Amino acid sequence: MTANTPKTNLAQVKIPLEEVSGVLLLNKPFGLSSNTALQRARHLLRAKKAGHTGTLDPHATGLLPLCFGEATKFSQWILDAPKGYIATLKLGYVSDTLDGEGTITKHSDRTVNLAQVETVLNAMIGIQQQIPPMHAAIKIQGKPLYSYARSGQTVERQPRTIEVLSCRVISLVNDVLTIECLVSKGTYIRVLASDIGEQLGCGAYLTALERISTGPYQLHNAVELAALIDMSEEKRRECLLPTDSLLSGVPSLYLDSTHAEDVQCGRITTLPENKPLGLYKVYNSLNRFLGLCELFTDNKLRPIRLMSTHI
Repeated sequence: MTANTPKTNLAQVKIPLEEVSGVLLLNKPFGLSSNTALQRARHLLRAKKAGHTGTLDPHATGLLPLCFGEATKFSQWILDAPKGYIATLKLGYVSDTLDGEGTITKHSDRTVNLAQVETVLNAMIGIQQQIPPMHAAIKIQGKPLYSYARSGQTVERQPRTIEVLSCRVISLVNDVLTIECLVSKGTYIRVLASDIGEQLGCGAYLTALERISTGPYQLHNAVELAALIDMSEEKRRECLLPTDSLLSGVPSLYLDSTHAEDVQCGRITTLPENKPLGLYKVYNSLNRFLGLCELFTDNKLRPIRLMSTHI
């Protein structure tokens, strides 16, 4: 390189993006926001379009399903899916943020036994109302709740309906309780931890959180970000699950060429035989996923969300 040769600024080098489609199960590391993890994975895959399926706090770890390309069209079905967590609680203390990042406001020397904990956890199962914590990312009047909290303000939050599908003890060692729970969309585990402490009469706050499942996806099938970085681009793309995996709980429907063409063109088509009404994953005779359709009265099949014909 001569003195007159301009230096290349690597930050300004633009990597060409491609039409990459599929679902990546990422094991999000501690300290990284969900959006940062998404953008790093997107960069590694050189994908034009990407989105995640439910935020994990920076201090939470575990399963973060990422959607790329055509898969982003169907991400809502996973956003609404139940999620499983392993949560670690510190008993005997109350935190103003409900987790280890805050200030301890109360302390109790009261001890609890396993039977008492199991009784409280069993009582938590079911549909209930939960008020979002002040240190949360949801917005009120266009401003995240945590922004109000950091400035010392408390604002009124509307309760939301959530459901705890299961909740069990993994271990209880002195004042450290570890539980596994399966909950509906929108459940704050920090609030659940605080409620458990309150019901036990000793207080509790969340010290660690790991997501282990989202709908049909499991953490043991996820890839670490560090491992993804070390892979070749070909190997990275081999980690992608097919788009229709987002709809694993939806029944499949296979169409002949005529009906498949109607669906691909966005037209309502009439099936020749009776089938139960409802949503279907639709495929052509070559087993290619076409999209999500709804079967309604008189055997009419209506396209709801379709794959691009160019993919």
